[in-house]
Amino acid sequence: MDISLFDYELSEDLIAQKPCYPRDNSRLLNCIEKVSEDLKFKDLPKILNPGDVLVINNTKVIPSRLFGKRDEVNIEVTLHLKVKRNLWRAFIKPGRKCKIGEIIIFKNNLKAKLIEKFVQGDVLLEFNKGDQNLLNAVNHQGEMPLPPYIKRKIKSNDDKENYQTIFADLDGAVAAPTAGLHFTGKLINQLQKKGVLFAPITLHVGAGTFLPVKVKNIFDHKMHKEWGSVGEFTAEIINDAITNNKRIISVGTTSLRILETIAKTNNGKIKPWSGFTDLFITPGFKFKIVNLLITNFHLPKSTLLMLVSAFHGRDNIFKKYQYAITQKYRFFSYGDSCIFSRDNND
Repeated sequence: MDISLFDYELSEDLIAQKPCYPRDNSRLLNCIEKVSEDLKFKDLPKILNPGDVLVINNTKVIPSRLFGKRDEVNIEVTLHLKVKRNLWRAFIKPGRKCKIGEIIIFKNNLKAKLIEKFVQGDVLLEFNKGDQNLLNAVNHQGEMPLPPYIKRKIKSNDDKENYQTIFADLDGAVAAPTAGLHFTGKLINQLQKKGVLFAPITLHVGAGTFLPVKVKNIFDHKMHKEWGSVGEFTAEIINDAITNNKRIISVGTTSLRILETIAKTNNGKIKPWSGFTDLFITPGFKFKIVNLLITNFHLPKSTLLMLVSAFHGRDNIFKKYQYAITQKYRFFSYGDSCIFSRDNND
């Protein structure tokens, strides 16, 4: 399938540079029925039913962008995948001249040794601290890893709060599960009063989510790995909902990928699970769990645009995206959102 099928034009002025305030005042394009409806995110209780299950990602973004020196050269390091207690895969720039064995020195006696270079363009770093000690150092001196299309000067204090969902609990992500950014405490209370259930999963979103698909045939693309887990509580809620014909609503593509990863090897059921997933969802994929998907608007030629095209139908998605563009919806991480139904014809 040609990558050009997932391209579209977007004016830069529609790329959100900061979040909406309050968060649930962002716009929501309701695409559950054939005719789309313009709503605010705070209207979500109006379109959900008692017994619906919202599957949310409780990962917490770490300020994984670090600044150090190699000799006298300034180096920017973006951590993106924990391998072991003190080993991380990372992107570094400038990185072409960095050699295996060289040391990058950061503030407060934090150091990293370059162990390996990968063909994907990232490297393996070995730090002189590990686990919680390393995390404490990163939290103290790192910046939030905002996406490259957010081009304003980073305001660390604001973004450390804004680029974090209300559900954030477990450190490990280097990108926010952005569909969750629209929720507020007030909205959660309203949904719970209506009888909507919340089921947490964890997927530590990696920086690979921003990597463009560079191959002409999308099936030649190698998907990045991300670590996730689902507990017994969530598995039970979801399986009970399926038994009782209630809707499973994924808050974001991250939650969806975890659920469908598990269901793919478990006969359409959810079980407690932890591990890595590199599930690449493209048109033709047979979904087993998720009925509705809440998600932001995604980049052209991205794996996430391919995922939503698989879920709602490519033609449907591009019609809705063009409508959103004409109506001046705000796109990408800090932008507005939509809710899609599953297209059973795809």
